[in-house]
Amino acid sequence: MESPKKVAFYTLGCKLNFSETSTIARSFENEGFDRVEFTDKADIYVINTCSVTENADKRFKTIVKQAQKANPNAFVAAVGCYAQLKPQDLADVDGVDLVLGATEKFKITDYLNDLTKNDFGEVHSCEIGEADFYVGSYSIGDRTRAFLKVQDGCDYKCTYCTIPLARGISRSDTLENVLKNALEISQQGIKEIVLTGVNIGDYGKGEFGNKKHEHTFLELVKALDEVKGIERLRISSIEPNLLKDETIEFVSNSRTFVPHFHIPLQSGSNQILKLMRRRYMSELYVERVSRIKKLMPHACIGVDVIVGFPGETDEHFLETYHFLNELNISYLHVFTYSERDNTPAAEMDGIVPLKVRNKRSKMLRGLSVKKRRAFYESQIGTVRTVLFEGENKQGYIHGFTENYVKVKTPWNPALVNTLQEVILTEIDTDGLVRFKVNETVTA
Repeated sequence: MESPKKVAFYTLGCKLNFSETSTIARSFENEGFDRVEFTDKADIYVINTCSVTENADKRFKTIVKQAQKANPNAFVAAVGCYAQLKPQDLADVDGVDLVLGATEKFKITDYLNDLTKNDFGEVHSCEIGEADFYVGSYSIGDRTRAFLKVQDGCDYKCTYCTIPLARGISRSDTLENVLKNALEISQQGIKEIVLTGVNIGDYGKGEFGNKKHEHTFLELVKALDEVKGIERLRISSIEPNLLKDETIEFVSNSRTFVPHFHIPLQSGSNQILKLMRRRYMSELYVERVSRIKKLMPHACIGVDVIVGFPGETDEHFLETYHFLNELNISYLHVFTYSERDNTPAAEMDGIVPLKVRNKRSKMLRGLSVKKRRAFYESQIGTVRTVLFEGENKQGYIHGFTENYVKVKTPWNPALVNTLQEVILTEIDTDGLVRFKVNETVTA
């Protein structure tokens, strides 16, 4: 009897990509494939690409080489955002056999014949206007939390972003299907679900360009809070103009939603926000942060920020730096602006030299370290609940509190995927937090 074919996956980019890779992987398992690690010998390697940063583009070739090293005769397929934006570029990479765009990736097994390597990369990529249907997905099995996709695509026209070109219009899963997926996840013993999407605050827009919101994001959050068996729910990234006061208030009293928000800012300068075509000004951002901290003083707030956008002068950058420095936030995700084809920003004047972009990026990364440290220090002595992860990292097990403080303790397999109430005691030399078990809790 012939042994099952083996498939391996590599995911670049965001949580949404991880959830979609898992769904694609399950379609292979349903066809009788065995999933193996990317470093193992497989018959087919699937690379889920990202186009958000220049770095992700460049890494693709390296990953193809890794696959070829593991098995020179393996079939290599590329899917995801970069595969939609520049399919021919990927198809031209030596060793790539198949490139699938936004609508085709979920039907990948339909495009596989006998896995014979092609003389050249075969492209199946739709016009992005055809990406008007929704495929629900979630990731499971590789971690103690699951990423649950609730929305895809984006109708915003930010001048630096290729996501609408790569993923199409904003569209959402039905509330019924999200709840079904959440229940499936909870039944597999996973304690935490992270909600993902391209623009999740826009949740509710239907399929096929139906702009009527069947349900709002708040209705989604309220319904998920009722799902039995889920210990924790985390909102990933949500636009400040779509994070309404009612949602913040609901989370502050919720059974399962944790006090952790990740809110893209991109710039602290209103002038730059206008050039970016963002849908808010810095004053609204301050309001959102103040509202969260008033209701949940212990909440963790993460911020996305882009440095080196065209037209960003030293004064604009310092405006952003001081804005963030004075804001009661917990950490930053800093992105160095890189030109993307077919975006208005790529045509703008006032190009910031790379050296200057990198210097500004370094300054904000330093500020992020300072902010995270101050947030962790504010949590010392408090009682928190930690969800422990499954990996032995140099003799330690790591975990996260509900408000996203990263903790460590000597490796103990009995702690994996458990929730423990602890008292945070000190910050270790590596910046992670030590704790003691809260003895006042009775079993």
